[in-house]
Amino acid sequence: MPVKDLALRRAAPALLAFAAVRLLGLAVLGVWGAVAGSSPHTLLSARWDSLWYARIAAEGYGYEIVLPNGDVHSNLAFFPLLPWLERAIAAVTGLGHGSAGLVVSALAGLAAAWGIFAVADLLYGRRAGVCAVAAWAALPVGVVQSMAYSEALFTALAAWSLYGVLRGHWITAGALAAGAGLTRPVGAAVVAAVWVAAVLALRRGQASWRTAVGVLLAPAGAAAYVLWVGAHTGEGLLGYLRVQGGWGNGFDGGLAFARFIGGRLASAAWPAGVGLIAGVLLVLWLYVLCVRQRQPVALLVYCGIVVALALCASGYFGSKPRLLLPAFPLLLPVAVALARWRTRRAAAVLGVAALAAAVYGAFWLNGSGPP
Repeated sequence: MPVKDLALRRAAPALLAFAAVRLLGLAVLGVWGAVAGSSPHTLLSARWDSLWYARIAAEGYGYEIVLPNGDVHSNLAFFPLLPWLERAIAAVTGLGHGSAGLVVSALAGLAAAWGIFAVADLLYGRRAGVCAVAAWAALPVGVVQSMAYSEALFTALAAWSLYGVLRGHWITAGALAAGAGLTRPVGAAVVAAVWVAAVLALRRGQASWRTAVGVLLAPAGAAAYVLWVGAHTGEGLLGYLRVQGGWGNGFDGGLAFARFIGGRLASAAWPAGVGLIAGVLLVLWLYVLCVRQRQPVALLVYCGIVVALALCASGYFGSKPRLLLPAFPLLLPVAVALARWRTRRAAAVLGVAALAAAVYGAFWLNGSGPP
């Protein structure tokens, strides 16, 4: 039997678990929509960032909105790989660009689940790999994995790039890192992971010309897009930063987020502030567990940068849980613990988490949703 078939067979329980959790989420969203009179398809493919991606796929770059306060929201803030894929699928199938985005996310979600399983299986065994995938699918904001958003696509590219690093497949790792860099700004985390791992390989005397090629490939995607934006705006290297600034995005070390939490604590919404503090502490505690677990340096670098960019960026505080979705190494300590439990017990815990996530996802999308 071919090696690929064996790999797919080994990953099959994880992929089935992922599909089951996502189908549960869609079923609950469908029931909620029937009661509330909302369209699940619209919620998943034609709101918030999905609209921006679909417009890029249909019309290209150049669209912007000027807000009453003078801020400019330009579609140059959105990286191009997802719109490119939406355009290609729409051209082949005749689907609308938003619907094509759902196809991309469905396929990318499976690819991400397989990549997460591959990393966890390599490090901690098959049961831990299945638990890691199920836990990732059952995150409270897991519904984003089914939206025409870029999180699923980015996570797939990041997970397989990290797997390439762990296996010493440097050219594959670098090429996938370049793809991640064409998907989201946080692709820098994947690039850093490849570079740090390459330096360590060099120090151990394990580097080769393939390592050098991977190192050169890794930043190519992000660099190409940022340079193109700079040329397009005529502002050089500062062009993309200016575009992000128009959206209120920047890196301030978490100062704006701290003020946001402080504002909640000082108001009638203080329970929300307490919840946010608890959430941040949970994320930091999980990262400490990753360090204590002695995860490979590449995973720690990648996860640390994803967490830092999510928590320490200014603007759009409601997006932070979604921005943490690609930080799957945080779940590996949980997955290892679950793998030690009896199968029924672990399945029951993950099933309850999946149901809670499905209900929360339907509530979220019918409410404020992911900005």
